[in-house]
Amino acid sequence: MYYWLTWRSISVFTPPGDLPTLKISVIIPARNEEKNIGALLEALQGQTYPKNLYEIIVIDDHSEDRTAEIVKKFTMVKLLSSPHKVLNSHKKKAIETGINYADGQLIVATDADCLPPASWLETIAAFKVKKQSAFVAAPVYINCSSSLVQIFQGMDFMVLQGITGAVVSRNNMSMCNGANLAYEKKVFDEVDGFTGVDHIASGDDMLLMHKIWKKYPGRVHYLKSEQAIVSTQPVKSWKEFFSQRIRWASKARKYDDKRILPVLFIVYLFNLSFFVLAIAGFWNYRYWLAALVLWILKTLVELPFFISLAAFFNNRWSIKWFFFFQPLHVVYTVISGLFGQFGSYEWKGRKVK
Repeated sequence: MYYWLTWRSISVFTPPGDLPTLKISVIIPARNEEKNIGALLEALQGQTYPKNLYEIIVIDDHSEDRTAEIVKKFTMVKLLSSPHKVLNSHKKKAIETGINYADGQLIVATDADCLPPASWLETIAAFKVKKQSAFVAAPVYINCSSSLVQIFQGMDFMVLQGITGAVVSRNNMSMCNGANLAYEKKVFDEVDGFTGVDHIASGDDMLLMHKIWKKYPGRVHYLKSEQAIVSTQPVKSWKEFFSQRIRWASKARKYDDKRILPVLFIVYLFNLSFFVLAIAGFWNYRYWLAALVLWILKTLVELPFFISLAAFFNNRWSIKWFFFFQPLHVVYTVISGLFGQFGSYEWKGRKVK
């Protein structure tokens, strides 16, 4: 309910008529993205922001397909290669390589499988200038099909985006997604970039955000604007989905932002209680009734928040699925939360910890 009320209170930003003169460097780490990188670069070359005020830098992270070949066809794009080094945080090293080469005052980061609207850079630049932001978290939407796994991850991701907007706008904790964020280059240098978190495979977004928040707590903002929504591709199978969520959950123990840990712990215990009640029901059926009541209450409490998000992301059709996906949401939360704390996982064809 807190997230819902806070999300509703965030003002929707619309860029003014006058364009800012901020120089932007768009940083794109890419590994084996031959199916997606072309569409992204076409969208970036079609931005409404003045061409002389932004550059596009793609960092090829040792791709084993035609990614680099496709990038070379775009004359406006600068192609770099990530250093050949055995390490755990390949994506951070690729981003760092691009930033070292960048000329822009503002770094705008996205992923190679994303698509931004034409007004994306214009909106981010105008928002940054108005708010004097050191770091901007912006909305991401999963462009899902009609398959069960894609519908579910799209709905789940939408809720995570709403929580991100709520907690960032209230300065409560550090949450964002690397597919759509921006930060001042000089601020990145001031906090020594990814130093201190570069041994962690994931976290090029949230862990960096928290480093910047510690130095500039009043200059980290959330950009709520339909003109800044970046769409990204869903994973295609349940195996990929759980691998992705386990990777995200693996960051929990690495957070320097301790404010988020009690929330994660309470959410995990609440979802785990459904498993406990289900097992206890074999001894006393009343525990199954208790689980059903909790399921209904969980849905009723979360539904207003989800409806608000579905309206913002123009995804109202998913509301009808909300009640039926609750058990699956419980299962995935418990599994990913547990396995995210142990062992390694596969990411972009690599085994990382």
